[in-house]
Amino acid sequence: MADISTAVRPFRIAIPDEDLAELRNRLHRTRWPERECVGDWSQGIPLEYTRELAGYWADDYDWRVREARLNTFDQFVTEIDGLDIHFIHQRSADPEAFPLIITHGWPGSIVEFTNVIGPLSENFHVVCPTLPGYGFSGKPTATGWTVERIAAAWDILMTRLGYRHYGAQGGDWGAAVTTQIGRDKGHCVAIHTNMPIAMPPGPLDDPTPEEQDALAAAGHYQRWDSGYARQQSTRPQTLGYGLADSPAGQLAWIMEKFWSWTDCDGHPENVLSRDDLLDNVMMYWVTNSAASSARLYWESFTSFGGGAKVQVPTGVARFPKEILRAPRNWCEAAYTITHWTDMPRGGHFAAFEQPEAFVADVRTFFGTFLRRFPGGRTAV
Repeated sequence: MADISTAVRPFRIAIPDEDLAELRNRLHRTRWPERECVGDWSQGIPLEYTRELAGYWADDYDWRVREARLNTFDQFVTEIDGLDIHFIHQRSADPEAFPLIITHGWPGSIVEFTNVIGPLSENFHVVCPTLPGYGFSGKPTATGWTVERIAAAWDILMTRLGYRHYGAQGGDWGAAVTTQIGRDKGHCVAIHTNMPIAMPPGPLDDPTPEEQDALAAAGHYQRWDSGYARQQSTRPQTLGYGLADSPAGQLAWIMEKFWSWTDCDGHPENVLSRDDLLDNVMMYWVTNSAASSARLYWESFTSFGGGAKVQVPTGVARFPKEILRAPRNWCEAAYTITHWTDMPRGGHFAAFEQPEAFVADVRTFFGTFLRRFPGGRTAV
């Protein structure tokens, strides 16, 4: 009999009809606040747009169509270190394709990668896990699921799938996990990130224009965008009560970041469709993961960015509207950079916003590894 702790079980998303009916009912019964006192987003997501989006979510958004789209991917669940981990495993038609694990962050999900998994699977065996406490992965019931532990779990996942070596890619928390995978090395031979985590190597007495831009972006984030992180890293449970009870609240909490962090010319729907945006919100609402996802901040936010230099080859795609825009000279001290691309357009949700550019850069960087480290057949 197979050890259940190492079993890989097929998974399909199937949200009960009564859960969707409850969502519509809650949206229709939302008690709204008064409108903001300004004519822009500077006090938060505007009331008029939030009501419009919530109305569309309740009455026009078709989850069954979106669910079927997500279920075109091969999905599985496996237990690692006592916790169920949900993941997509989209294998290439080429059995010798290079294995690649791609990791999302907050407030993202596997939905970020829906337009890149197919193209990437032409060259890679793609593994796309859901972070612990997010989406359809299990919710930790005890402390300790840090970035370091997740990185170790991802290495276990890849070896359990039969891969002797692999590459890793990520942004946001996925960047932190991917960076840690690169530090640990394990079976990973190279990493790629769209959000390199690095600090100035020393005093900046005469910063370059690129360094001035990075400092300005960091200052803007600290002043205007970091309140969510402070709350989630200190009192995630308190926050969870409101977001678990109100889909409008969960919607607003996430959508504000898609306005602020995308390269969207002032409105998130300029770069992402309304349905795509709601697909991502659904990953939090239907799984009731507002509090459990926020706990990753409590576990790891104070240690975010620390650690030894990554020794494996590292590729960076730096998008112009990323939250953290560390210049290459800052990143050289943190990573062994062998590939660097300054992207012409795009923001924090790189694969979601600019799928073609994202895929092209990942292919370019990992191209040499496709030949040097053929993936071999998988175990499942």
